[in-house]
Amino acid sequence: MTTPTALIAAVAAALLALPAHAEGPYRNPDNKSVYDAGEGTYPVPYKKPTVAEITSALDRIRGYMEATTPTRVVHKNSGLQITDFSTPVADAIVEPSSAEWHFQAYEMGVVHTGLLKAAAVTGDQKYTAMTTRHFQFMVDKMPYFKAQEQQFHLQRGNSFARFIEPRSLDDAGSMCAAMIRARFAKIGPDMSAFIDTCSNWVAKKQFRLPDGTLARERPQAVSLWADDMYMGVMPLGEIGHLTGKREYYDDAVKNVLQMTKYLYNPQLNLYTHGWNANNPDAPRFYWARANGWAVLTMSDLLDVLPKDHPGYPKVLAQLRLALRGIAELQSGTGLWHQMIDRNDSYLETSASAIFTYVIAHAVNEGWVSAATYGSIAQAGWVGLSTRINSRGQVDGTCVGTTFASDQIYYYNRPASVDALHGYGPTLLAGAEMIKLLNNPKIDIQVRLRTYHYVPKENGATNYSHE
Repeated sequence: MTTPTALIAAVAAALLALPAHAEGPYRNPDNKSVYDAGEGTYPVPYKKPTVAEITSALDRIRGYMEATTPTRVVHKNSGLQITDFSTPVADAIVEPSSAEWHFQAYEMGVVHTGLLKAAAVTGDQKYTAMTTRHFQFMVDKMPYFKAQEQQFHLQRGNSFARFIEPRSLDDAGSMCAAMIRARFAKIGPDMSAFIDTCSNWVAKKQFRLPDGTLARERPQAVSLWADDMYMGVMPLGEIGHLTGKREYYDDAVKNVLQMTKYLYNPQLNLYTHGWNANNPDAPRFYWARANGWAVLTMSDLLDVLPKDHPGYPKVLAQLRLALRGIAELQSGTGLWHQMIDRNDSYLETSASAIFTYVIAHAVNEGWVSAATYGSIAQAGWVGLSTRINSRGQVDGTCVGTTFASDQIYYYNRPASVDALHGYGPTLLAGAEMIKLLNNPKIDIQVRLRTYHYVPKENGATNYSHE
Protein backbone atom coordinates (compact mmCIF):
# COMPACT_ATOMS: atom_id res chain seq x y z
CA MET A 1 0.00 0.00 0.00
CA THR A 2 1.35 3.40 -0.99
CA THR A 3 1.42 5.93 1.83
CA PRO A 4 0.40 9.57 1.26
CA THR A 5 3.97 10.64 1.98
CA ALA A 6 5.35 8.20 -0.59
CA LEU A 7 2.79 9.33 -3.16
CA ILE A 8 3.72 12.97 -2.67
CA ALA A 9 7.41 12.11 -3.00
CA ALA A 10 6.74 10.18 -6.22
CA VAL A 11 4.77 13.08 -7.70
CA ALA A 12 7.49 15.54 -6.75
CA ALA A 13 10.16 13.33 -8.35
CA ALA A 14 8.12 13.04 -11.53
CA LEU A 15 7.72 16.79 -11.69
CA LEU A 16 11.45 17.32 -11.28
CA ALA A 17 11.98 15.10 -14.31
CA LEU A 18 9.72 17.24 -16.48
CA PRO A 19 11.22 19.94 -18.70
CA ALA A 20 10.92 23.44 -17.20
CA HIS A 21 8.21 25.65 -18.71
CA ALA A 22 10.21 28.78 -17.93
CA GLU A 23 13.45 29.65 -16.22
CA GLY A 24 13.32 31.75 -13.10
CA PRO A 25 12.90 31.85 -9.36
CA TYR A 26 9.20 32.78 -9.26
CA ARG A 27 6.12 30.63 -9.01
CA ASN A 28 2.67 32.08 -9.45
CA PRO A 29 1.15 32.40 -5.95
CA ASP A 30 -2.32 32.81 -7.44
CA ASN A 31 -2.07 29.18 -8.57
CA LYS A 32 -2.72 27.28 -5.35
CA SER A 33 -1.77 23.86 -6.71
CA VAL A 34 1.71 23.20 -5.29
CA TYR A 35 2.32 20.25 -7.60
CA ASP A 36 0.97 21.75 -10.80
CA ALA A 37 3.07 20.34 -13.63
CA GLY A 38 1.50 22.85 -16.00
CA GLU A 39 2.82 25.85 -14.12
CA GLY A 40 6.60 25.93 -14.02
CA THR A 41 8.45 29.03 -12.90
CA TYR A 42 8.80 32.56 -14.22
CA PRO A 43 11.68 35.05 -14.58
CA VAL A 44 9.52 37.78 -13.02
CA PRO A 45 6.91 37.66 -10.22
CA TYR A 46 4.02 36.62 -12.47
CA LYS A 47 0.95 37.36 -10.37
CA LYS A 48 -1.82 39.86 -9.94
CA PRO A 49 -0.21 42.89 -8.26
CA THR A 50 -1.86 44.46 -5.24
CA VAL A 51 -2.66 48.10 -4.67
CA ALA A 52 -0.48 48.06 -1.55
CA GLU A 53 2.52 46.74 -3.51
CA ILE A 54 2.17 49.35 -6.22
CA THR A 55 1.63 52.15 -3.73
CA SER A 56 4.78 51.11 -1.89
CA ALA A 57 6.75 51.31 -5.14
CA LEU A 58 5.33 54.75 -5.93
CA ASP A 59 6.18 55.93 -2.43
CA ARG A 60 9.79 54.83 -2.85
CA ILE A 61 10.11 56.66 -6.16
CA ARG A 62 8.50 59.80 -4.73
CA GLY A 63 10.82 59.72 -1.72
CA TYR A 64 13.89 59.31 -3.91
CA MET A 65 12.84 62.18 -6.16
CA GLU A 66 12.16 64.43 -3.17
CA ALA A 67 15.58 63.69 -1.71
CA THR A 68 17.53 64.21 -4.93
CA THR A 69 15.94 67.37 -6.37
CA PRO A 70 17.06 70.31 -4.25
CA THR A 71 15.64 73.79 -4.80
CA ARG A 72 18.47 76.00 -3.59
CA VAL A 73 20.66 78.60 -5.25
CA VAL A 74 24.40 78.11 -4.79
CA HIS A 75 27.73 79.44 -6.03
CA LYS A 76 28.78 77.27 -8.96
CA ASN A 77 32.38 76.72 -7.89
CA SER A 78 32.10 76.47 -4.12
CA GLY A 79 28.62 74.99 -3.78
CA LEU A 80 27.91 77.43 -0.94
CA GLN A 81 24.28 78.49 -0.64
CA ILE A 82 23.24 81.98 -1.71
CA THR A 83 20.71 83.66 0.55
CA ASP A 84 21.01 87.30 -0.53
CA PHE A 85 18.98 87.83 -3.69
CA SER A 86 19.11 91.62 -3.76
CA THR A 87 21.96 91.71 -6.30
CA PRO A 88 22.72 88.91 -8.79
CA VAL A 89 26.13 87.30 -9.02
CA ALA A 90 27.55 85.70 -12.14
CA ASP A 91 28.22 82.25 -10.68
CA ALA A 92 24.78 81.71 -9.13
CA ILE A 93 23.17 78.47 -10.25
CA VAL A 94 20.39 76.19 -9.10
CA GLU A 95 22.02 73.48 -7.01
CA PRO A 96 22.44 70.40 -9.20
CA SER A 97 20.71 67.20 -8.16
CA SER A 98 22.89 64.29 -7.16
CA ALA A 99 21.91 62.62 -10.43
CA GLU A 100 22.54 65.85 -12.41
CA TRP A 101 18.86 66.26 -13.27
CA HIS A 102 17.81 69.71 -14.42
CA PHE A 103 14.72 70.92 -12.59
CA GLN A 104 13.26 72.44 -15.79
CA ALA A 105 14.12 69.57 -18.15
CA TYR A 106 11.38 67.98 -20.25
CA GLU A 107 11.82 64.72 -18.34
CA MET A 108 10.95 66.57 -15.13
CA GLY A 109 7.71 67.68 -16.74
CA VAL A 110 6.76 64.01 -17.09
CA VAL A 111 7.74 63.43 -13.46
CA HIS A 112 5.38 66.20 -12.33
CA THR A 113 2.60 64.73 -14.47
CA GLY A 114 3.25 61.33 -12.88
CA LEU A 115 3.13 62.79 -9.39
CA LEU A 116 -0.15 64.58 -10.17
CA LYS A 117 -1.61 61.31 -11.48
CA ALA A 118 -0.46 59.41 -8.39
CA ALA A 119 -2.10 62.01 -6.14
CA ALA A 120 -5.34 61.87 -8.12
CA VAL A 121 -5.54 58.07 -8.06
CA THR A 122 -4.48 57.51 -4.44
CA GLY A 123 -6.04 60.63 -2.94
CA ASP A 124 -2.72 61.22 -1.11
CA GLN A 125 -1.51 64.78 -1.54
CA LYS A 126 2.03 63.97 -0.45
CA TYR A 127 2.67 63.19 -4.11
CA THR A 128 2.15 66.84 -5.04
CA ALA A 129 4.59 68.28 -2.48
CA MET A 130 7.55 68.15 -4.86
CA THR A 131 5.59 69.77 -7.68
CA THR A 132 4.47 72.58 -5.37
CA ARG A 133 8.05 73.06 -4.12
CA HIS A 134 9.57 73.14 -7.61
CA PHE A 135 6.98 75.49 -9.09
CA GLN A 136 7.09 77.86 -6.12
CA PHE A 137 10.87 77.98 -6.43
CA MET A 138 10.57 78.84 -10.12
CA VAL A 139 8.14 81.69 -9.42
CA ASP A 140 10.24 83.04 -6.55
CA LYS A 141 13.64 82.91 -8.29
CA MET A 142 12.77 83.85 -11.86
CA PRO A 143 13.26 87.62 -11.19
CA TYR A 144 16.73 86.95 -9.79
CA PHE A 145 17.86 84.84 -12.73
CA LYS A 146 16.37 87.30 -15.22
CA ALA A 147 18.40 90.05 -13.58
CA GLN A 148 21.47 87.82 -13.70
CA GLU A 149 20.96 87.32 -17.43
CA GLN A 150 20.51 91.01 -18.12
CA GLN A 151 23.74 91.82 -16.31
CA PHE A 152 26.03 88.91 -17.26
CA HIS A 153 24.55 87.49 -20.51
CA LEU A 154 25.15 83.85 -19.59
CA GLN A 155 22.66 82.50 -22.15
CA ARG A 156 22.52 78.69 -21.75
CA GLY A 157 24.70 78.97 -18.66
CA ASN A 158 21.78 80.56 -16.85
CA SER A 159 19.88 78.03 -14.74
CA PHE A 160 16.55 79.49 -15.90
CA ALA A 161 17.55 79.70 -19.59
CA ARG A 162 14.82 77.30 -20.70
CA PHE A 163 12.13 79.76 -19.63
CA ILE A 164 13.97 83.05 -20.05
CA GLU A 165 14.55 82.19 -23.71
CA PRO A 166 13.18 78.84 -24.94
CA ARG A 167 14.96 77.48 -27.97
CA SER A 168 13.31 74.13 -28.60
CA LEU A 169 10.35 71.92 -27.88
CA ASP A 170 12.53 70.18 -25.28
CA ASP A 171 12.77 73.49 -23.43
CA ALA A 172 9.11 74.35 -23.54
CA GLY A 173 6.74 71.50 -24.31
CA SER A 174 6.63 68.92 -21.54
CA MET A 175 6.97 71.41 -18.69
CA CYS A 176 4.26 73.58 -20.26
CA ALA A 177 1.84 70.65 -20.28
CA ALA A 178 2.73 69.77 -16.67
CA MET A 179 2.16 73.33 -15.49
CA ILE A 180 -1.27 73.46 -17.10
CA ARG A 181 -2.18 70.12 -15.55
CA ALA A 182 -1.08 71.38 -12.14
CA ARG A 183 -3.26 74.42 -12.66
CA PHE A 184 -6.33 72.28 -13.32
CA ALA A 185 -5.47 70.20 -10.24
CA LYS A 186 -5.10 73.42 -8.19
CA ILE A 187 -1.58 72.43 -7.21
CA GLY A 188 1.18 75.00 -6.61
CA PRO A 189 1.40 78.72 -7.37
CA ASP A 190 0.12 80.66 -10.37
CA MET A 191 2.40 79.67 -13.27
CA SER A 192 0.69 81.93 -15.84
CA ALA A 193 3.87 83.78 -16.84
CA PHE A 194 5.71 80.50 -17.47
CA ILE A 195 2.75 79.00 -19.32
CA ASP A 196 2.53 82.08 -21.55
CA THR A 197 6.23 81.84 -22.42
CA CYS A 198 6.31 78.14 -23.24
CA SER A 199 2.95 78.05 -25.04
CA ASN A 200 3.95 81.00 -27.21
CA TRP A 201 7.13 79.18 -28.22
CA VAL A 202 5.39 75.93 -29.12
CA ALA A 203 2.49 77.51 -31.00
CA LYS A 204 4.28 80.36 -32.76
CA LYS A 205 8.06 80.06 -32.72
CA GLN A 206 9.01 76.40 -33.14
CA PHE A 207 10.39 75.51 -36.56
CA ARG A 208 7.88 73.71 -38.81
CA LEU A 209 7.67 72.07 -42.20
CA PRO A 210 5.78 73.98 -44.90
CA ASP A 211 2.67 71.90 -44.11
CA GLY A 212 2.74 73.04 -40.46
CA THR A 213 4.29 69.91 -38.94
CA LEU A 214 6.50 70.64 -35.93
CA ALA A 215 10.09 69.85 -36.92
CA ARG A 216 13.74 70.25 -35.96
CA GLU A 217 16.79 71.76 -37.57
CA ARG A 218 19.22 69.48 -35.71
CA PRO A 219 21.03 67.14 -35.99
CA GLN A 220 19.75 66.90 -39.57
CA ALA A 221 18.89 70.17 -41.30
CA VAL A 222 15.17 69.40 -41.52
CA SER A 223 13.93 66.44 -39.55
CA LEU A 224 11.02 65.04 -37.57
CA TRP A 225 11.34 63.13 -34.30
CA ALA A 226 8.62 60.92 -32.89
CA ASP A 227 9.66 62.35 -29.51
CA ASP A 228 8.28 65.71 -30.64
CA MET A 229 4.77 64.39 -30.86
CA TYR A 230 4.84 64.57 -27.07
CA MET A 231 7.01 67.69 -26.77
CA GLY A 232 4.85 69.62 -29.22
CA VAL A 233 1.38 68.12 -29.45
CA MET A 234 0.74 67.80 -25.73
CA PRO A 235 1.30 71.46 -24.88
CA LEU A 236 -0.95 72.37 -27.82
CA GLY A 237 -3.65 70.06 -26.50
CA GLU A 238 -3.33 71.41 -22.98
CA ILE A 239 -3.37 75.02 -24.19
CA GLY A 240 -6.62 74.19 -25.97
CA HIS A 241 -7.88 72.64 -22.75
CA LEU A 242 -6.90 75.76 -20.78
CA THR A 243 -8.16 78.41 -23.20
CA GLY A 244 -11.00 76.55 -24.87
CA LYS A 245 -9.71 77.77 -28.23
CA ARG A 246 -10.37 75.26 -30.99
CA GLU A 247 -7.35 76.36 -33.00
CA TYR A 248 -4.98 74.68 -30.55
CA TYR A 249 -6.90 71.41 -30.69
CA ASP A 250 -6.87 71.63 -34.49
CA ASP A 251 -3.10 72.15 -34.50
CA ALA A 252 -2.56 69.26 -32.09
CA VAL A 253 -4.65 66.82 -34.15
CA LYS A 254 -3.04 67.98 -37.39
CA ASN A 255 0.40 67.29 -35.97
CA VAL A 256 -0.50 63.80 -34.73
CA LEU A 257 -1.87 62.83 -38.12
CA GLN A 258 0.89 64.47 -40.17
CA MET A 259 3.71 63.12 -38.01
CA THR A 260 2.08 59.72 -38.35
CA LYS A 261 2.13 60.11 -42.12
CA TYR A 262 5.89 60.71 -42.05
CA LEU A 263 6.93 58.32 -39.26
CA TYR A 264 4.47 55.43 -39.03
CA ASN A 265 4.99 52.05 -40.71
CA PRO A 266 1.51 50.52 -41.19
CA GLN A 267 2.99 47.12 -42.01
CA LEU A 268 4.61 46.90 -38.57
CA ASN A 269 2.24 49.21 -36.68
CA LEU A 270 5.33 51.00 -35.34
CA TYR A 271 6.86 54.46 -35.47
CA THR A 272 10.38 55.02 -36.70
CA HIS A 273 12.42 57.34 -34.49
CA GLY A 274 12.89 60.08 -37.06
CA TRP A 275 12.48 61.27 -40.63
CA ASN A 276 14.98 63.35 -42.59
CA ALA A 277 13.57 65.64 -45.28
CA ASN A 278 16.86 65.50 -47.17
CA ASN A 279 16.87 61.70 -47.19
CA PRO A 280 13.23 60.60 -46.82
CA ASP A 281 13.90 57.02 -47.96
CA ALA A 282 16.60 56.33 -45.36
CA PRO A 283 16.46 53.08 -43.35
CA ARG A 284 14.08 53.20 -40.41
CA PHE A 285 14.99 52.48 -36.79
CA TYR A 286 12.24 51.54 -34.38
CA TRP A 287 13.48 52.86 -31.06
CA ALA A 288 11.12 51.86 -28.25
CA ARG A 289 10.95 55.17 -26.38
CA ALA A 290 10.07 57.00 -29.59
CA ASN A 291 7.06 54.69 -29.91
CA GLY A 292 6.30 55.42 -26.27
CA TRP A 293 6.21 59.16 -26.85
CA ALA A 294 3.93 58.65 -29.84
CA VAL A 295 1.29 56.58 -28.01
CA LEU A 296 1.53 58.71 -24.86
CA THR A 297 0.81 61.75 -27.01
CA MET A 298 -2.32 60.24 -28.50
CA SER A 299 -3.52 59.00 -25.12
CA ASP A 300 -2.98 62.37 -23.43
CA LEU A 301 -4.55 64.25 -26.32
CA LEU A 302 -7.68 62.10 -26.20
CA ASP A 303 -7.98 62.98 -22.49
CA VAL A 304 -8.48 66.67 -23.30
CA LEU A 305 -9.76 66.68 -26.89
CA PRO A 306 -13.50 67.34 -27.11
CA LYS A 307 -15.24 64.15 -28.22
CA ASP A 308 -17.12 66.10 -30.89
CA HIS A 309 -13.87 67.24 -32.50
CA PRO A 310 -13.61 65.68 -36.00
CA GLY A 311 -10.09 64.52 -35.17
CA TYR A 312 -11.10 62.50 -32.12
CA PRO A 313 -12.02 59.24 -33.92
CA LYS A 314 -8.95 59.56 -36.16
CA VAL A 315 -6.56 59.89 -33.21
CA LEU A 316 -8.30 57.05 -31.37
CA ALA A 317 -8.09 54.76 -34.40
CA GLN A 318 -4.38 55.48 -34.78
CA LEU A 319 -3.74 54.83 -31.09
CA ARG A 320 -5.47 51.46 -31.35
CA LEU A 321 -3.32 50.47 -34.33
CA ALA A 322 -0.10 51.48 -32.60
CA LEU A 323 -1.01 49.68 -29.38
CA ARG A 324 -1.67 46.51 -31.31
CA GLY A 325 1.81 46.61 -32.84
CA ILE A 326 3.42 47.39 -29.50
CA ALA A 327 1.50 44.71 -27.59
CA GLU A 328 2.57 42.01 -30.04
CA LEU A 329 6.23 42.75 -29.26
CA GLN A 330 6.08 42.54 -25.47
CA SER A 331 8.80 40.20 -24.18
CA GLY A 332 8.40 37.19 -21.91
CA THR A 333 9.38 39.37 -18.93
CA GLY A 334 6.60 41.91 -19.53
CA LEU A 335 9.13 44.52 -20.64
CA TRP A 336 9.89 45.72 -24.16
CA HIS A 337 13.21 45.86 -26.00
CA GLN A 338 15.29 48.99 -26.63
CA MET A 339 14.81 48.48 -30.36
CA ILE A 340 11.25 47.34 -30.11
CA ASP A 341 11.39 45.07 -33.15
CA ARG A 342 14.75 43.50 -32.20
CA ASN A 343 14.67 40.97 -29.37
CA ASP A 344 18.47 40.82 -29.19
CA SER A 345 18.55 44.42 -27.94
CA TYR A 346 18.29 44.99 -24.20
CA LEU A 347 15.05 45.29 -22.25
CA GLU A 348 14.45 48.98 -21.60
CA THR A 349 12.51 50.56 -18.74
CA SER A 350 11.20 53.96 -19.83
CA ALA A 351 9.47 52.70 -22.97
CA SER A 352 8.08 49.72 -21.05
CA ALA A 353 6.66 52.10 -18.44
CA ILE A 354 5.05 54.32 -21.07
CA PHE A 355 3.51 51.33 -22.84
CA THR A 356 2.21 49.93 -19.55
CA TYR A 357 0.64 53.27 -18.65
CA VAL A 358 -0.97 53.88 -22.03
CA ILE A 359 -2.35 50.34 -22.32
CA ALA A 360 -3.76 50.43 -18.77
CA HIS A 361 -5.21 53.88 -19.39
CA ALA A 362 -6.76 52.80 -22.68
CA VAL A 363 -8.44 49.90 -20.87
CA ASN A 364 -9.71 52.16 -18.09
CA GLU A 365 -11.09 54.65 -20.62
CA GLY A 366 -12.77 51.95 -22.69
CA TRP A 367 -10.69 52.73 -25.78
CA VAL A 368 -9.49 49.13 -26.09
CA SER A 369 -10.81 45.79 -24.91
CA ALA A 370 -10.11 44.90 -21.29
CA ALA A 371 -10.20 41.23 -22.23
CA THR A 372 -7.48 41.76 -24.82
CA TYR A 373 -5.24 44.33 -23.14
CA GLY A 374 -5.81 44.06 -19.39
CA SER A 375 -3.39 41.25 -18.79
CA ILE A 376 -0.85 42.89 -21.13
CA ALA A 377 -0.85 45.97 -18.89
CA GLN A 378 -0.56 43.76 -15.82
CA ALA A 379 2.39 41.89 -17.33
CA GLY A 380 4.00 45.24 -18.14
CA TRP A 381 3.77 46.32 -14.52
CA VAL A 382 5.08 42.93 -13.32
CA GLY A 383 8.21 43.43 -15.42
CA LEU A 384 8.50 47.08 -14.50
CA SER A 385 8.30 46.35 -10.78
CA THR A 386 11.58 44.44 -11.00
CA ARG A 387 13.32 47.66 -12.11
CA ILE A 388 12.38 49.68 -8.98
CA ASN A 389 14.92 49.14 -6.22
CA SER A 390 14.60 49.58 -2.46
CA ARG A 391 15.79 53.20 -2.63
CA GLY A 392 13.16 54.15 -5.19
CA GLN A 393 15.61 54.31 -8.07
CA VAL A 394 14.30 53.20 -11.46
CA ASP A 395 16.94 51.15 -13.24
CA GLY A 396 17.41 50.06 -16.83
CA THR A 397 16.45 53.33 -18.54
CA CYS A 398 18.15 54.37 -21.76
CA VAL A 399 19.91 57.73 -21.44
CA GLY A 400 19.18 60.64 -23.78
CA THR A 401 19.27 59.50 -27.40
CA THR A 402 19.50 61.45 -30.61
CA PHE A 403 17.96 60.56 -33.99
CA ALA A 404 20.71 58.31 -35.37
CA SER A 405 21.38 56.37 -38.55
CA ASP A 406 22.86 53.08 -37.38
CA GLN A 407 21.89 50.24 -35.07
CA ILE A 408 25.20 50.18 -33.17
CA TYR A 409 24.37 53.56 -31.64
CA TYR A 410 20.87 52.56 -30.52
CA TYR A 411 21.85 49.11 -29.29
CA ASN A 412 24.63 50.46 -27.11
CA ARG A 413 23.09 53.53 -25.51
CA PRO A 414 23.80 53.15 -21.78
CA ALA A 415 21.03 52.33 -19.33
CA SER A 416 21.22 54.04 -15.95
CA VAL A 417 19.37 54.75 -12.71
CA ASP A 418 20.33 58.38 -13.34
CA ALA A 419 18.36 58.57 -16.59
CA LEU A 420 15.40 60.72 -15.55
CA HIS A 421 13.32 59.50 -18.50
CA GLY A 422 12.23 56.41 -16.55
CA TYR A 423 10.86 58.05 -13.41
CA GLY A 424 7.82 59.95 -14.66
CA PRO A 425 6.55 57.11 -16.86
CA THR A 426 6.92 54.62 -13.99
CA LEU A 427 4.89 56.89 -11.70
CA LEU A 428 2.24 57.10 -14.41
CA ALA A 429 2.22 53.33 -14.95
CA GLY A 430 1.88 52.53 -11.27
CA ALA A 431 -0.90 55.04 -10.72
CA GLU A 432 -2.87 53.78 -13.71
CA MET A 433 -2.43 50.17 -12.64
CA ILE A 434 -3.95 51.03 -9.26
CA LYS A 435 -6.87 52.51 -11.13
CA LEU A 436 -7.15 49.39 -13.28
CA LEU A 437 -7.10 47.04 -10.28
CA ASN A 438 -9.87 49.13 -8.71
CA ASN A 439 -11.87 49.53 -11.91
CA PRO A 440 -15.48 48.72 -10.91
CA LYS A 441 -16.38 47.69 -14.46
CA ILE A 442 -13.86 44.85 -14.66
CA ASP A 443 -13.44 41.51 -12.91
CA ILE A 444 -9.93 40.09 -12.88
CA GLN A 445 -10.20 36.32 -13.05
CA VAL A 446 -7.41 33.83 -12.45
CA ARG A 447 -8.09 30.76 -14.59
CA LEU A 448 -5.95 28.26 -16.47
CA ARG A 449 -2.87 29.74 -14.78
CA THR A 450 -3.30 33.14 -16.38
CA TYR A 451 -5.32 36.33 -15.99
CA HIS A 452 -8.55 37.37 -17.65
CA TYR A 453 -9.83 40.93 -17.48
CA VAL A 454 -13.54 40.51 -18.07
CA PRO A 455 -16.16 43.28 -18.26
CA LYS A 456 -18.69 42.79 -15.47
CA GLU A 457 -21.64 43.32 -17.77
CA ASN A 458 -20.71 39.96 -19.32
CA GLY A 459 -21.63 38.29 -16.04
CA ALA A 460 -18.05 37.66 -14.96
CA THR A 461 -17.23 36.18 -11.60
CA ASN A 462 -13.95 35.99 -9.74
CA TYR A 463 -11.99 32.76 -9.49
CA SER A 464 -9.06 32.08 -7.21
CA HIS A 465 -7.86 29.28 -9.52
CA GLU A 466 -9.21 27.08 -12.29
